[in-house]
Amino acid sequence: MPRRVTYSRNVTLSLSRTCRCYCKYCSFATHQAHLHEPEEVLALLDRAKRRGVKELLVLTGEAPDEHAGVRERLKALGFDDFVGYVAWCCERALERGLLPHTNLGVLDRAQLARLREVTASQGLMLESVNPDLVVHQGSPTKHPAARLEFLRAAGELRIPFTSGILVGIGESEDDRMASLEALAAVHAEFGHVQEVILQNYVPHRRYYGEEPAEIATEAAEAYWRTGVGAPPELERPAWATDVTVSDMERLIAECRRLMPDVGVQVPPNLADWWPRLVRAGASDLGGLSANGDHISPEHPFPSPHQVRKRLAPEGFALTERLCVYPQYIAPEWLGQGVLDVIKREFWSFIPRRGSGRREERPIRRELVGAAIAKARDGAWLEPDELTALFGETRPEAIEDMRQAADELRAELAGERVTYVVNRNINVSNICVVGCAFCGFGQGKRSPDAYEHDEPEFRRRVREAVDYGATEICMQSGIHPDWGLEDYERWLRVAKDEASQLHLHAYSAMEVAHMCDVSGLPPIEVFRRLADAGLGSTPGTAAEVLHDGVRERISPNKLPVGRWVEIIEASHAAGLRSTVTVMFGHVEEPWELAEHMRVVRALQERTGGFTEFVPLSFIPFHTLLGRTHGIEEISREENLKHTAVFRLALGKTVRNLQASWVKMGLDAATEALRWGVNDLGGTLMEENISRLAGSYHGVRLDPPELIAAAHRAQRPAAERTTLYEIVREHPLPVAA
Repeated sequence: MPRRVTYSRNVTLSLSRTCRCYCKYCSFATHQAHLHEPEEVLALLDRAKRRGVKELLVLTGEAPDEHAGVRERLKALGFDDFVGYVAWCCERALERGLLPHTNLGVLDRAQLARLREVTASQGLMLESVNPDLVVHQGSPTKHPAARLEFLRAAGELRIPFTSGILVGIGESEDDRMASLEALAAVHAEFGHVQEVILQNYVPHRRYYGEEPAEIATEAAEAYWRTGVGAPPELERPAWATDVTVSDMERLIAECRRLMPDVGVQVPPNLADWWPRLVRAGASDLGGLSANGDHISPEHPFPSPHQVRKRLAPEGFALTERLCVYPQYIAPEWLGQGVLDVIKREFWSFIPRRGSGRREERPIRRELVGAAIAKARDGAWLEPDELTALFGETRPEAIEDMRQAADELRAELAGERVTYVVNRNINVSNICVVGCAFCGFGQGKRSPDAYEHDEPEFRRRVREAVDYGATEICMQSGIHPDWGLEDYERWLRVAKDEASQLHLHAYSAMEVAHMCDVSGLPPIEVFRRLADAGLGSTPGTAAEVLHDGVRERISPNKLPVGRWVEIIEASHAAGLRSTVTVMFGHVEEPWELAEHMRVVRALQERTGGFTEFVPLSFIPFHTLLGRTHGIEEISREENLKHTAVFRLALGKTVRNLQASWVKMGLDAATEALRWGVNDLGGTLMEENISRLAGSYHGVRLDPPELIAAAHRAQRPAAERTTLYEIVREHPLPVAA
């Protein structure tokens, strides 16, 4: 499985560097009066909003208003204290749709509570539980007792919290492990620690008379622009401790052992070893700030693009997160004003809890029992009823849905589990559409773009024949240079190479493109394709048949009405089709209900659908997954949706398929208890899901599919595309 590695797209505001502490490792703090003006803050926020930033990271020295000069300036600005000014900055950020995360040092409980109403999360490094470190001399609030008391107060106030340890500031390995144990104890008590930072110390020069924020911004902009950076290598102070990559790997392992539900963050700008730490189990890279690291200003963060290029070859998917982790996006953890911003700006990051991510709509659970009974009898369900089924979370109700779906499957399709021996051929991945959910399509000039020539295409067709395939499934991107004649040519080449093969080809989006470039109506296009050898049409490009969803995930894709028109024309031309749904991304339950209404109405008009294929969204290497916080749908939710799809169709579509490419063979086998009677095809190759990050392989041989059916205590059978039985594989007779 591709492992998600998260980061926050943030901007840093060093509101004041004035600090009461005298930590020997710090080059950020000053003991002069330092305070950014409101105009500077607003300009920073406006620039950040234009750049698509999601988080405002507020870094400050500790208690800067203990300095008379800072106090006087705050008073002139109309603020009673520094925390009041910080709260004002956070409010301005929220107005612009940015989520504040503050790290102000040790505060009292009232100050924490005040900031809770205007922040999405807060932070404070524990640093170390060793009270006698030389680096902390002259800094009484760095005493571990003070910092742990602060952490407990944050827990009592239910504040999502980031903490961590500094490694290499004179502590022993036992100190490091004890520090993690102390954090784990606080988290076990309150459950509020969302991530632990394991930060290795690097020495800095002093920045007397300079502004670290300006140095950091300049370094970051140069590094992001050129990819070339040369952070200074300075001699370690006498009090510092050596830190090796093995030390960091041991800390990651211990952190994951002590706090398995907590993110482990490592900074990617302080050592070149960070990819190795990701391999060791680090799950987060912190804020990849476009204006740099104000604490280590000559060590710029790599850009998200640079990080993604490093991680992708090793199978890791870099994904944006918010500064507040998903499990804490709830009223008991966040102020209402902060929640309102998340729902308005970042609702796709809210975990699926039935409903309410984008807007509040009641899920009428009282309708569920009667709706299941109606669906079991094949009756139409009302939108509110279907919405309730898709949004259901009660285990006992979900089990009732499973049983009803399984009974309906048995009535319509019997006990036999079917599969088809087929081969996918994606002739080209060149595409002009730009769907946010796709990892397959490439621009024509992309180095990853490809287009098979005829000899390669023929080779793949022959390979399918040698394998015993009865079907070629053929789909490509929307190629800007292809006309209707090109699509006809590929069909004729395939038939010339193997006339016996059934050609299941061309999505509704491809057919719409053929109509556009040829000027012909869909029915005429299908007649020409059928003359060239087309046998049936894939019901893909459906995604969710709700124009609101389509606008959000692929505004350039054909609208619902056009999709329906094209598939209806396919059926009118005598070409049957499949029908699909892509779920588990930004859609809401009522939008899936509309999809099923459209599908069932079309089937009742034409009877042309051979099967319904649910396709769960693969987020890992797609724009939608990278930037919208979409996580892969859980196995449990996948199965629940599968059952609802069967119930929504009633008795109109006989066959329901489980996609082993999307959900894995184990889950697909379990889906045979949730209304499924078909396991799809052998495929031989599959690029669309693979390039989005699917980790379930691209080929299954017939014995594997047969064995899956038999594990479910069901007989298997090979079928054709149109569900004619080729050969039976009964259950083995027990000895």
